[in-house]
Amino acid sequence: MDLTIILDYIIISIIASMTVNSILRNYAKKYNILVDLPDRSRKFHKRPTPVTGGLGILIALLISGKLYIDLNNLTGYVPEFTFQLMVASIPLLILFLIDDFKGLNPILRVLIQSVLTIYMIITTGVHLESLGNLLGFGNINLGIFSIPMTIFCVVGIMNAFNMMDGINGLCSGCAMIALILIGFYSGLIYDSMLVLIVGSMIGFILFNLGLFGKKRGVFLGDSGSNLVGFWVAWISIYASQSDIYSIEPITMLWFVAIPLLDCIGLIFSRLSKGKSFSTAGRDHIHHKLMQKFSSRGTLYFILTVTFLTGILGIFVEIFFASYVSTSLFLIYASIYYFLTGILWKKFL
Repeated sequence: MDLTIILDYIIISIIASMTVNSILRNYAKKYNILVDLPDRSRKFHKRPTPVTGGLGILIALLISGKLYIDLNNLTGYVPEFTFQLMVASIPLLILFLIDDFKGLNPILRVLIQSVLTIYMIITTGVHLESLGNLLGFGNINLGIFSIPMTIFCVVGIMNAFNMMDGINGLCSGCAMIALILIGFYSGLIYDSMLVLIVGSMIGFILFNLGLFGKKRGVFLGDSGSNLVGFWVAWISIYASQSDIYSIEPITMLWFVAIPLLDCIGLIFSRLSKGKSFSTAGRDHIHHKLMQKFSSRGTLYFILTVTFLTGILGIFVEIFFASYVSTSLFLIYASIYYFLTGILWKKFL
């Protein structure tokens, strides 16, 4: 698939996503279902807004995927990984739509994430077998720890993106940047339906950012943020563990650095204060930045840092060994926590 065809399919998936998201948001508003109500504690929107974004992205992806298959005569030739990823996405979305509607127990949420991850491992055979040469002593093969580590990483990334969903465009924007960097650097985007995922997300973001008017806004909801987190996690694992694509596992951490570091920092911060890590709060990086900047300015700042961090990760992989990338990432993480800890307390 060359770049021209990629652009064509992006346009098709964007149009499909815009159409589906428009229909779903109108339906939700009309019948007052799956609508998020504003409050004064941690939600910044001013009007009731449908949380149908995840459903819109998935339906748009399935529609554009069907067109992709038919136009390329690929019926019966869809890769097993792609097929099973879509199959697992359907119950994931349905179950987390229930979470959007009435709320689920945090333990049940993790259980759902884990079960769907196990399903992917069993049906595709894809899992984290090697972490690469992280420490400079040769490749770290996980062996019997492979499946538990895969579950831990997928559930962790899903929750990181879910926790990042605090302002319009942030979660989906970070996910889209990660997928684009993974796709183009590894080459996965040239021979997969990843381009359709990106296009479907762009169509949602146009509504999410209110480019068609604030009254026509749409949110991801827990269903959408868990869905895109699931995709980012599994596409990262698939690309880094494949013999076809050349990309180191450590580089994936650079692509998801901001959501991941924010999530880890919050977990330790909340536990140290005797709070549950799943407790809602205004202690995310975007909350801190919004004390100084507007929500749109905060969005652009975090997305810019996310993109530059990913580019840095690619640069490090090209010119240095994996263990150097590990060391530099730990230094990057230390700087991140220093800036978001000491400096934020001092200046904000």
